[in-house]
Amino acid sequence: MDVFRDLLACPACTGRLAADWSCRSCGARFAAPDGIPALCLAGDARTDAVRRFYERAPFPGYPPHDSLHALRARAERSVFARLLDRAIPADARIVEMGCGTGQMCVYLARADRIVVGADLTRAALLLGAGAARRFAVDRVQFVETDLHRPGVRPGSFDVVYSSGVLHHTPDPRASFARLAALARPGGIIIVGVYNAFARLPMRARRMVAKLSRFRLIPCDPVLRERALDPDRREAWLRDQYQHPEEHRHTLGDVQRWFRENDVEYLRTYPSAVLGDEPDELFAPACDNWRAEGWLAQLGWIRSLGHEGGLFFTIGRRA
Repeated sequence: MDVFRDLLACPACTGRLAADWSCRSCGARFAAPDGIPALCLAGDARTDAVRRFYERAPFPGYPPHDSLHALRARAERSVFARLLDRAIPADARIVEMGCGTGQMCVYLARADRIVVGADLTRAALLLGAGAARRFAVDRVQFVETDLHRPGVRPGSFDVVYSSGVLHHTPDPRASFARLAALARPGGIIIVGVYNAFARLPMRARRMVAKLSRFRLIPCDPVLRERALDPDRREAWLRDQYQHPEEHRHTLGDVQRWFRENDVEYLRTYPSAVLGDEPDELFAPACDNWRAEGWLAQLGWIRSLGHEGGLFFTIGRRA
């Protein structure tokens, strides 16, 4: 636990934590029920609404009778997950902010990596911690905390990863600034957010769903895939169609966040360079032409729209 405690911090003052989870600097006291430190402060009404939303149906959940082998096989159906695992050094310190039920944390917790999975929803973290125990994965620590005042140490991580989180916060731009501060100088930052263009098909499906009172949801491949897994189907339906807080962003929006926080833009996934298929996820793209980026995003309507329109932007902290 000591190696993980060194990567955590008091959410009130960022001070170091003692063995009893008290802050050595300001004296604030915290606890770690079920082995999951609760490093969180009172949230605002909009953040609390998101917390309650996920308490009801933690996302994305685990299939019945899951195993580590099955989890890794599912993850590696994604080219992005394979590229990410290959790009991260074997001894990296990784934090996933907004880890949900922790599948990516468990997937990346191999070799000598140390992984911290942070989320504001304890119900989701309990599922992740339970899976890690069942799978005998001991290089991941889950922590209950809020990106608004994160209980993880700034400037301490080789890789900061956050997928599907910033666009559910009240102020994604400010949330990114807090996220970027967690990376060490030279550390990698990976953010996945809804693309303003690629999200259009999902918004159309959501309109039909609402008009039909959710009796009809057309052309959603994830719902079809989870037809025999009602808990995970419900989690996807709520996350995609009923979320109380959602924003959508262009590549230009995210690149502005990068510039404002001294983060060097490297590339996107899928690539914003037409015809480019990255072999090295952390290598700079061969070009960053704005017009080409707009064309690529229009193409994402087709390539990403069927599963929600999420795209990743990758940068390196100066």
